[in-house]
Amino acid sequence: MRLLLPLVMVSALSAQQYDLVLTNGHVMDPASGIDGIRNVAIRAGKIAAVSTGSLRGTKVLDVKGLVVSPGFIDLHSHGQTPENYRFKARDGVTTALELEVGVSPVSPWYAEREGRAAINFGATVGHIPARMAVLHDSGTFLPRDKGTGPTNADQRAEVLALLRRGLEEGALGIGMGIAYVTDASRAEIYDVFRFANEHKAVLYVHMRNSGPAEPGAIDSLQEVLADTAGSGASLHIVHITSTALRETDLSLEMIAGARRRGLDVTTEAYPYTAGMTDLSSAIFAEGWQARMGGVTYGDLQWALTGERLTAETFALYRKQGGMVAIHSIPEEVVRTAMSNPMVMIASDGILQEGKGHPRAAGTYARVLGRYVREQHTMSLMDALRKMTVMPADRLGLKSKGRLAVGADADITVFDPAKVIDRATFDRPAQYSEGIPYVLVNGTLVVNNGEIVETALPGRGVRR
Repeated sequence: MRLLLPLVMVSALSAQQYDLVLTNGHVMDPASGIDGIRNVAIRAGKIAAVSTGSLRGTKVLDVKGLVVSPGFIDLHSHGQTPENYRFKARDGVTTALELEVGVSPVSPWYAEREGRAAINFGATVGHIPARMAVLHDSGTFLPRDKGTGPTNADQRAEVLALLRRGLEEGALGIGMGIAYVTDASRAEIYDVFRFANEHKAVLYVHMRNSGPAEPGAIDSLQEVLADTAGSGASLHIVHITSTALRETDLSLEMIAGARRRGLDVTTEAYPYTAGMTDLSSAIFAEGWQARMGGVTYGDLQWALTGERLTAETFALYRKQGGMVAIHSIPEEVVRTAMSNPMVMIASDGILQEGKGHPRAAGTYARVLGRYVREQHTMSLMDALRKMTVMPADRLGLKSKGRLAVGADADITVFDPAKVIDRATFDRPAQYSEGIPYVLVNGTLVVNNGEIVETALPGRGVRR
């Protein structure tokens, strides 16, 4: 196995010619602890040198005054289209993964994107799409009818067979959205956890219920922690703030306790006070207001028009289906998650023809601008750790999330004094600012603050 060296300081380096050299940048690499002025050389899509000495390159970019960091890794990106990849790149993301809902079948999904993506991509095999196929649900992304129902033993076996096939085809784990398959029994879910452990696959899970009303977030957290303990599986809990709401403090305490006792459990959050999902999904079944901490119709915002809903428009739009923002997460809860060293950053984002949630375009710049620079909720190095090496380690990827010799040259260069998100709920399709250069596998996909439309160096990330 090739070792990744955190720092190269050899005089012979100055005589070598590299494809590209980033000079005079403030290199910040949480994996190695480098935090100072360095020159970074790239050859054949890999990092070839990180040095205090001068380096020669066919192309040289002087990035004095800018931070050079590993490219950001988004573990929770539903937007897997060229439109979404452009916004991700402008937000500093070099790898965007569909891990919560996942996909099935897996191989065609990867094949569709090979050679056509600006950034790296990947997916789990999804319990939701597998279940939808077996139960013949009429939905596309999320279940609309039969896919939410109970399953018998034969159907559960068919679902597990699809999950097995997906793992064999290189899926990055197993995605589960328990909240979207409301009649899935506790036994069915535990079977998937046991299956995941047998195949050494990480589970990326949207828990069963949310909010304070019982059975709510704490009950749901107890379910997945018990399943993890009983099965031995590895668990990643998605968007802890939008699920736990005001129970986030207690939930994080429970997760930390489970980790101290040897359970492999991680979690993530996004830096916004609203979630988003399909209004036609099971999330909005009877009792949804209590499950979301007492939100009203006016707390729902229809993505296509930006309008706030009423009882009448709720009923109308629920029948047709479509994305709706849920303004339910207190700002202090967001700050709690952002400041917790255990919580990774992930967007849960998707844009469709410019409509959607601002998190699809601005998550990472928002963390760096609002929560690091303006509010001092965490240090810059801690924020970068949550965006780079922590998600890379969750995936078991030693070639990403770090600036080390031999690692993939996925690199984000930003101005810590200027980086900020511009996307809003009314205008979500707005590029982030203050990120002038982004490299994916050694190729510039953002150059001088602009998308390089012809650059498609993204590669599929597989298990």
